[in-house]
Amino acid sequence: MATGLQQMAKRSLAVVVILGCLTILLATAAQQISLTDQEAEWIGNKIFCNECGGKDKCLITWNEGEDFISLGIGHCIWYPEGKEGPFDESFPKLLKFIKENGRELPGWLKNSAEPHCPWQSKDEYLQDINSPKVTDFRNFLKETKDLQLLFIVNRLQAALPKILQAAPEADRPRIERQFYRMASTSAGIYALVDYVNFSGEGVLATVRYNGRGWGLLQVLGRLGGAEGSEQAICEFVWAAEDILTERVNNSPPGRNEQKWLCGWKKRLNTYIQAMAESPAQ
Repeated sequence: MATGLQQMAKRSLAVVVILGCLTILLATAAQQISLTDQEAEWIGNKIFCNECGGKDKCLITWNEGEDFISLGIGHCIWYPEGKEGPFDESFPKLLKFIKENGRELPGWLKNSAEPHCPWQSKDEYLQDINSPKVTDFRNFLKETKDLQLLFIVNRLQAALPKILQAAPEADRPRIERQFYRMASTSAGIYALVDYVNFSGEGVLATVRYNGRGWGLLQVLGRLGGAEGSEQAICEFVWAAEDILTERVNNSPPGRNEQKWLCGWKKRLNTYIQAMAESPAQ
């Protein structure tokens, strides 16, 4: 256990891992994945840069053409009241996690049992962007970056059991081997955590175009190699590029998902770059 907690105030993301070593326990397997404080902070910073460009002002983002707002270092989705969509609405779950870990929510959220996004559209949000409410909300997201990272990493904890359950029975041993092949280094763990964060587990029937998903299940399902972790990450990136290209080709024309593909591919290439940047595991 680490001897003390460190506030990395001069870094783009302050991460405090309460027990000194963050350990992910996967209920369906005997193996464990562990991250040191340094590795956890590094992964958090990478995700913060991927989603927000490392800028606090982007902790609240409403992308053009989307009917939901994206929040925090992982750009968790939050739908306006009365609206539903095919994607997992993760921000209410994040709020619950933050509250359960002893942090105080903004005053306008405290008494809401099922909080919904208070803005009905991007235009409505932009009209309110300089209000005390938005300023308070952004400060709250800045001050809880550490818990947001833990929330994102915890999603990986639950991902493998869901993926194995959703996969064809004959494919499960191979998918599990590929998961742990990726997870043998901090760079591989970063790739797994980040991909689940922005593309999902791939198990929801609602998150499909023409019946084809694009989450971690689908990427791991295309891997079959047995060589080391570095080769695994390269294979993962190549498979993910193909799958996200298929997503764009299958997407409704009105969504114009082609505009995202270049950015997605750049993000995937950070997984390869991470092999030279990551802290020693």
